[in-house]
Amino acid sequence: MSTVSRRKALQLLAAGPAAAALVWTPAEARQAHEHAQQATALPKAFAPKFFKANEYAMVTILVDLIIPRDERSGSATDAGVPPFMDFMMIDQPRRQVAMRGGLALIDRLANDRFGRRFVAATDAERRQLLDEIAYTSNADPGLSQAVTFFNSFRDLTASGFWSSKMGVADLQYQGNVFVSEWKGCPGDALAKLGVKYE
Repeated sequence: MSTVSRRKALQLLAAGPAAAALVWTPAEARQAHEHAQQATALPKAFAPKFFKANEYAMVTILVDLIIPRDERSGSATDAGVPPFMDFMMIDQPRRQVAMRGGLALIDRLANDRFGRRFVAATDAERRQLLDEIAYTSNADPGLSQAVTFFNSFRDLTASGFWSSKMGVADLQYQGNVFVSEWKGCPGDALAKLGVKYE
């Protein structure tokens, strides 16, 4: 995911033709279009606006533990979930305290159990900790806040991943396809539903 936000990209796309039509010569419009393409094509390091550096490092590790790369698609980070989460925290300020507090709680749990912060823990230690908080059936009342946070974090990870281009491809979504001729619902489906065309 590039550093150009979705909103900014839409603004550029919407404003470019109008501005070109009003004040630019054809040569200037072509040059502006080329510059816009170059700006969006060059990958740049994402600079979070909400997360601090240590929080963003944690988010990147956590989302990839939730949705790792597999044979069908890339990981949550590959799909741009950490920048999505950063955007969501800016866009929904009411979630900011819970996010910061939850990340700090996971960091504290890692430090209590392993003597180091979550990002410095081994993969096995991280997974052990997440196994304790990943299930709402956990009977330990001392972990109830961590369980609640992790469930919310996992939901946000899934929202970010499956709303991305990569996530939609992973779902093998077949919608938004033009149908030139509608012949009605397939007979098998009608029979299953017990419905007939009159």
